[in-house]
Amino acid sequence: MSNLVGIARLAAESRTLEAKKRVEYFELPARSLLNRTTERMPFQWTINPYRGCEFGCKYCYARYTHEFMELDGGREFEEKIYAKRAAVAGLREELRKVPRNEAIAIGTATDPYQPAERRFEVTREILKIMAGENGRRLSLTTKSDLITRDVDLLREIARRNVFHANITITTLDEELARLLEPRAPRPSLRLGAVRALAAAGILVNVFPNPIMPLLTDSEESLDALAAAAAGAGATSMGGGLLFLKPCAKQVFFPFIEQRFPELMPRYRALFRSSAFLRGEYARSVKARVERVRARHGLSGAPVEYMPELWQPEPRQLDLFG
Repeated sequence: MSNLVGIARLAAESRTLEAKKRVEYFELPARSLLNRTTERMPFQWTINPYRGCEFGCKYCYARYTHEFMELDGGREFEEKIYAKRAAVAGLREELRKVPRNEAIAIGTATDPYQPAERRFEVTREILKIMAGENGRRLSLTTKSDLITRDVDLLREIARRNVFHANITITTLDEELARLLEPRAPRPSLRLGAVRALAAAGILVNVFPNPIMPLLTDSEESLDALAAAAAGAGATSMGGGLLFLKPCAKQVFFPFIEQRFPELMPRYRALFRSSAFLRGEYARSVKARVERVRARHGLSGAPVEYMPELWQPEPRQLDLFG
């Protein structure tokens, strides 16, 4: 342990909170919840209440984050879950340093409503703080129907801040979803969450992300998802393509080899020289997504609105009368 530094040392020193048959939970003594992003992102700050994720999605790009803690991005990413419970206490003070026009996204790497949330409620505690904020731009991304537990807080947040809920539904095919996302709630439950949030007046964006070649990228599949999303009350739909960093590729390619061996030649060709899908394939999928959005009246980006109790950040001159 003496040779470890930074987040790896913190992980090694983490106190075990609880363990169940397959998963161990730890408390990560993180000093901060807010993380600054790069300029290419559509938001300036992220909050991820947990490190690691039990859902075990085969395509998950965030597996590399466990490598920073000297852990592997395969089984350990799914079975060693770190809760940032202690860091919540300092969030209110951290927010004072963040301009209100800078967007904060919750759940950009690991799911804030994974099973650990039922035990530790780190996400709910964060939302309680956000419910006292005003004039901010906030979003939350999940593939769990557990989000409906917090409708009361989300409604209050949305009255005072621009807030969007992003629900990830990669496919309506429940058998395929179980293979791709083995421990995530089934698609029908996620659609139910879309319906419940929309009924509460919360704007919902459905993410088909990542759109996977030859698995979820057909117009038929995307159209069915768009129709279901619109029918449940979603106002917009994403369209991000699969990308495979080395850590994710080490999990996803063996999965394809085992379950869909006939697709491997195409995947090898598509990802031979880059972790990202580009060129004609990317353009064709983008056009496909745009067609199904238009067909079902969905926006390509979260819909803007003016919150009921919005208070803009005071201008510098206003501070001095």
